[in-house]
Amino acid sequence: MSERKYALIIIDMQNDIVIPGAPACVKGAFATISRIQKLLDYFRKKGLPVFHIIREYRPDGSDVEITRLESFMKHQSYVVPGTKGCEIVAELTPLPGEYRIVKQRFSAFMNTELDLILRRLGTTHLAVCGTQYPNCIRTTIYDAVAYGYYVINIIDATSAQTPEIAAANIRDIGNIGVECVSLDEFVLSLEHQ
Repeated sequence: MSERKYALIIIDMQNDIVIPGAPACVKGAFATISRIQKLLDYFRKKGLPVFHIIREYRPDGSDVEITRLESFMKHQSYVVPGTKGCEIVAELTPLPGEYRIVKQRFSAFMNTELDLILRRLGTTHLAVCGTQYPNCIRTTIYDAVAYGYYVINIIDATSAQTPEIAAANIRDIGNIGVECVSLDEFVLSLEHQ
């Protein structure tokens, strides 16, 4: 195999999704911030590409998934551009030169420029973290494999509503050939390449 070129994919670590009590809070997301921060610092020190994948919806709900539209319209809207809730959590604020990819669907690849930029960079391997199993994490990983990327899911930097949901998804994702490893295992493997 030719030289491995890694990129970090951080999914949906926004205030409305991560902060406890927020409108779209994922219960396990807040606890992963420190692990994602360590992973992010590692990629920054190595000078490797970082992609912050975020979700944004129009206030009128016209671009919300059909399965979320009723809740979005009846209750409280979330991840609307220009609101504090749409912003990436402070600990993971992007630096100049890092990529910010906006999506309106579960997969970071659907109707976005992610694949185009990854290919321009010559990326072969994606380290994926963020929130949440099974939705955005799983669909992004499956699409990445379909597009021909090697994928590593950093399991202690990825969250779900419950540990049971996380475990089931890690098992399924691993069964398609994706590496599912801890942050420490991932860093150790990169240091020995």
